[in-house]
Amino acid sequence: MYANARNPQAANVEYRSAGAYVAELYYVQLGDEDSRNRLDIFNRVAAHQTTTDNPGLLPERIVSPIVNFVDLARPLVNAIGPLDLGSGGWSYARVTQHTQVGLQAGEKTELASRKMLITKTALGADTYGGYVNVSKQDINRTSPAILDMVINDLAGQYAIETEEVAADVLWAGGTAGPVLPTGVNTAQQIATAVFTAAGSVFAATKGQGTTIIAMSPDMLGIIGPVFPPVNPSNGFGVGFSASGVATGDVGNISGIRSIMSAALDTGQVVVYSTAAVKAFEYKYGNLQVVEPSVWGVQVGYAGDFDIVVIDAAGVQKITKTP
Repeated sequence: MYANARNPQAANVEYRSAGAYVAELYYVQLGDEDSRNRLDIFNRVAAHQTTTDNPGLLPERIVSPIVNFVDLARPLVNAIGPLDLGSGGWSYARVTQHTQVGLQAGEKTELASRKMLITKTALGADTYGGYVNVSKQDINRTSPAILDMVINDLAGQYAIETEEVAADVLWAGGTAGPVLPTGVNTAQQIATAVFTAAGSVFAATKGQGTTIIAMSPDMLGIIGPVFPPVNPSNGFGVGFSASGVATGDVGNISGIRSIMSAALDTGQVVVYSTAAVKAFEYKYGNLQVVEPSVWGVQVGYAGDFDIVVIDAAGVQKITKTP
């Protein structure tokens, strides 16, 4: 029935058939000690097969989605609302002198009169873009498809770059406004700084456009807790919420739209009107060309982008002393 059947102390035990093994189990149930010892030896010396012994039989699967931290939101740019550059040369017009209305000195006396002046300012939009040459083998063999991932990543990097440009222009072209004192600021101090800046923006733009407060991620941790989303009757606004952080929207302060942008540097808060800033853009999107000489596909992504501060007083910077 099995090798070494009469020697329970043997170094190894081999069963000649599955039936012999089943019979051994039967004898164990009857209380046969030799059968129990032989079964213990057999199980003890059995080779254990694990996944490390046969990696060639284990299919590899990349779990989706791919981890890729790219900020596509462009909260600063989207809040301004870029205008389409279109084709040809680019300029924007601005009224620099308005007509005049005044009190008439008396009947039949001449009314106030002044012509309107409108200037034309040329724009010098820059092109932002990048490209990658992807082999046809990589395109054919990858899952998820590498070509789509490269194109999407190029678009994401374009968004990051243009958002950085917008943040730099806003900060450089803005006017120094309120300063938050050193230490932990009170709700009153923060609200005073925000509304002082908003008042200056209103005065500069005559209420035109949408007033926005934009802050860096670190300043969200200072301003956000002052405006919890519980809407108390004695609060300064309906409060902030983390639900819109992916798009940059974090709530509002008594009607002032509040956004957070990672493009703003540490400690930066800016209150501005969309009427005081103009953004212009023309997206070429992605462009592909096959290169047989290297058996690849060269793919690029680009766009023309420009942003200008039209009225510096309509962009108020809030800073915090260290």
